[in-house]
Amino acid sequence: MDRLGTVLMIWAHPDDETYLVGGLSAALTDAGHRVVCVTATRGEAGVSSTATPNRDQLAKIRTAELEEALRILGVAEHHWLDYPDGGCTGVDAEEAADRIASVLDAVRPDTVVTFGPDGFTGHPDHRAVSRWTDLALARASTRPRLLHAVAREEVVDRELTEDFGVYELGRPRVCADDELDLLLELDGVVLDRKVDALLRQVSQTGGLVEAVGLERFRAWVASESFAEPQTR
Repeated sequence: MDRLGTVLMIWAHPDDETYLVGGLSAALTDAGHRVVCVTATRGEAGVSSTATPNRDQLAKIRTAELEEALRILGVAEHHWLDYPDGGCTGVDAEEAADRIASVLDAVRPDTVVTFGPDGFTGHPDHRAVSRWTDLALARASTRPRLLHAVAREEVVDRELTEDFGVYELGRPRVCADDELDLLLELDGVVLDRKVDALLRQVSQTGGLVEAVGLERFRAWVASESFAEPQTR
């Protein structure tokens, strides 16, 4: 944890920051590290598991849910880019990269955590954010370490991911444990906080938790793994 220093996390939608790095964020903030989060969209094009609001209503719901999740995780600094959900591939990548570079220059993080080029689930918005981050890092005045969220094959719940179409658009980079640069196997209070933060995002998690049960859901989110970009 000490080697990570100040951490900037860059994501596409509300709940990315909790599913992929909720445990890491909680552990870092507990240890006194500065954690800053950037979210590209308000998630207005998502599907709500609890109601059928219009896009404006869903954006407001997910905004409030994200803010509550970050509070639970101890993350006090957050930036919205306010790009259209589902439309990040149509955003001027240079303009988006400039905005992220401005955050990089202001925060001067030691570590940046985001999606790899695969977008973890293959979502086009996720992949766009990965590309913007690469462009931003190339032009920012700071040179932090870059970590991508990756998967561990042995802990993937294939039945759950297939039943709920988690990887319908694409699959994440899968690493063996000796290929990882950071692995967190969550339990105790840190896992409790991550799950609590996810449950506060009920528009996205309510249906899943009801379908699979809380214990299976906890097990599904109890591992977080990260690796530096693959060399080409």
